[in-house]
Amino acid sequence: MSRLVLVAGVGRSGTSLMAGILGQVGFYIPQPEINADETNPRGFGEPAWVVGFHQRVMRRLRVTVFDARPRAWEVTDAAAEDDDLRVELRAWLKGELDQPDAVVVKDPRIGWFLPLWTGCARDVGAPSSFVCMMRHPAEILASARKWYGDWQTDASRAAAWLNVMLETERKTRELPRAFVRYEDLLADWERELRRAGAKLGDPLLMGMERSRFPQVDEFVDPTLHRQRRGWEGLEVPDRVRDMAERVWGELQPLADDGGDTADLRAALDSSHREYDDLYRDAEAIAQSSVTAVKPRKKAPPPTLRVRVARRIPPGARKRLRRLAGRAK
Repeated sequence: MSRLVLVAGVGRSGTSLMAGILGQVGFYIPQPEINADETNPRGFGEPAWVVGFHQRVMRRLRVTVFDARPRAWEVTDAAAEDDDLRVELRAWLKGELDQPDAVVVKDPRIGWFLPLWTGCARDVGAPSSFVCMMRHPAEILASARKWYGDWQTDASRAAAWLNVMLETERKTRELPRAFVRYEDLLADWERELRRAGAKLGDPLLMGMERSRFPQVDEFVDPTLHRQRRGWEGLEVPDRVRDMAERVWGELQPLADDGGDTADLRAALDSSHREYDDLYRDAEAIAQSSVTAVKPRKKAPPPTLRVRVARRIPPGARKRLRRLAGRAK
């Protein structure tokens, strides 16, 4: 049975770049893949089955990729206990992990289902590890607005970045994991793969040599870094922006050797609690707005008696009422 590397991170953070590199240095990406398009001209590195599986489950659970709700994790965590989902994912994993030495599965949605994935990988006897891409939240917001549109506000996406990054960090503490900065991967992919390999204990990545893979140098295009850091032009409340900037700073040591310390985890736990409190307050304040857009219940259809009465002219109705009164 092959080993499994899961690549996750907030959408537009460089997960496709990481999966694409791993696919070119010897990892197997389950086929078929999602086709490249203008949002990702070098390809997504995403197995189509995985994307469809996640989309179907998230639609049923009413959770989105950029979901800012802390309580959304309770819903997606419960998927790990869903027998039908476990049977379905185990069957797919067993088929994909039978032959290759190393398999990489990437989808930004995968972070919402880490307990399900790691549990099923354990069930089929495949050791799993985790790579998380890190990119400055302002760059992610600018890129998401450009490619996904403005149906979701900058403020909501910034909150989602906090929600996803803080929970993903906490959920992966007991896994072999590596955090990689997007700009570092663009600058020196060999160095970053070696560093990630050391953290994951992966022999293929630890022995990485750039000279063996000239095609990766062609694949890694620094011009793809089209959005540069900066909050200018983004409509994010000061409190959310300042918290995102601070959490971005707190996450940085995870991408360095020896940075994953008890003190760092304590700081991230504190920020996690602060974000949960912030969102809870926002929900309480916004109740009137939620109520205003909530679909109203439709009135029941009129009874046969009412429908017949409506067809009788008003004058005739009055005469019928008088006659009915005399009859009493």
